[in-house]
Parts: sequence; structure tokens; C-alpha cells
Amino acid sequence: MKPYKNKINRIRSFALSLIFIGVVIMYLGIFFRNNEIIMLIFMVLGMIAILGSVVVYAWIGSLSTRALQIICPNCGKQTKMLGRVDMCGHCREPLTMDPSLEGKEFDVAYNKPSVRKETTKK
Repeated sequence: MKPYKNKINRIRSFALSLIFIGVVIMYLGIFFRNNEIIMLIFMVLGMIAILGSVVVYAWIGSLSTRALQIICPNCGKQTKMLGRVDMCGHCREPLTMDPSLEGKEFDVAYNKPSVRKETTKK
């Protein structure tokens, strides 16, 4: 089983990786300084990756303000929860606010609409 992280932290990590990828792409453009067109293409692609990061950070920021704030029963710290099931951002304790999922094995698929319909029918 692959380790699962809090949704907000995963998206923030993705946005941070976009920044680093953009910088690396722009740095690769320096190797082509003799050919200005190729260098410009690398610089523009790197800038697009960094601007994509800005968009992702703005999006997750707006999601984070609307997320449900709860106190983790395991570590006692305040964390934010997106969806029906999520992990604590501090200790990775599985969390749910859905009474029908309490006591069940943690599965990310519970957040998908098709699985949500199946579990509410049971």
C-alpha cells in the first residue's frame, strides 16, 4: 500500500515541484545561448511552469479557506479535511466525518462520486 498524504499537502507539494521544474527548464535554456530561439523556448516553458504553480497555489488557497477544520483525535492538532475521507496533515491519522465509514478500512476511493453512491445505498 502506498503511503497517503493529506490532500492539501499533496497539492501544495505539486505546486512547489512545478516551481523547481520551471527553474530547471529555464536553466537548461542557458545551454542553448548560442541559439536564441531554442533558449527563448526553454525560458518561456519554464515561465509557464512557474505561472502554473501560481495558479495551483491560488486554487488550493481558495480550497483551503473552505475546508472543514477539525481536531485530530490522535495528535490533538487542528487540521483541515477535504472530502469524505482524508488524512491528518500532522500524524497521517485516517479521518472521516461520514458515520457510515467509521470503522472501515481507509480507502481514497470513498471520495469518488461512484463509490459515494454505493456506500450510501448500503
